[in-house]
Amino acid sequence: MAEKVKNIKLPVVTMTGEEAGSITVNGNVFNIEPNKEVMFEAVQVYQANKRQATAKTKVRSEVSGGGKKPWKQKGTGRARSGSNRSPIWVGGGTVFGPDGRQNYSLSMNKAAHNLAMRSALSLKAKDKAIVVVDNLELAEPKTKTMVAVLKALKVGKKVLIVLEDTNENVIMAARNVEGTMIVPTTNVCVYDLLNVDTVVTTKAAIKLVEEALD
Repeated sequence: MAEKVKNIKLPVVTMTGEEAGSITVNGNVFNIEPNKEVMFEAVQVYQANKRQATAKTKVRSEVSGGGKKPWKQKGTGRARSGSNRSPIWVGGGTVFGPDGRQNYSLSMNKAAHNLAMRSALSLKAKDKAIVVVDNLELAEPKTKTMVAVLKALKVGKKVLIVLEDTNENVIMAARNVEGTMIVPTTNVCVYDLLNVDTVVTTKAAIKLVEEALD
């Protein structure tokens, strides 16, 4: 287990931006010295695993041409050649090119990934970029309402909303808001945390994240 770090308090607000007390969070998750190297590795793993092997070149059996020998073997004064599909010909097949089956995936052990997550969360907490809402519920799935909520919370242009469960009204209301992304507590990743200006979450959700990483 990691060395115990002093717990910290994060302010809690309502959806209208009014103060609603505070919440004490685990220092081992939200108050450690961020490890930049392990966060960099986590981002690399995330981006590599999203990479698709779409690049492909044609080998000599796939390019057009071929069949007839370009010229006779001897007597022309030119180098011998058996096919215009040869890789040394312009328009010929490619040697050792991508074939569409290349695998770019990387892996990261659980302890390193947890350290990267705790580092990213601690960085956000240090920058006061975590907004904890006492409750995030919408009566109707209206984008206009969600825009008003985010404005009241004074968030940045890029926002990550972390929820403890699937809230259809909030998801539908936020999906058309530019720069806003919603994920459940089980799907938070280092890349998303570092790629946004503000993390908006609820008291219930932040405790679930804390339990998973402690």
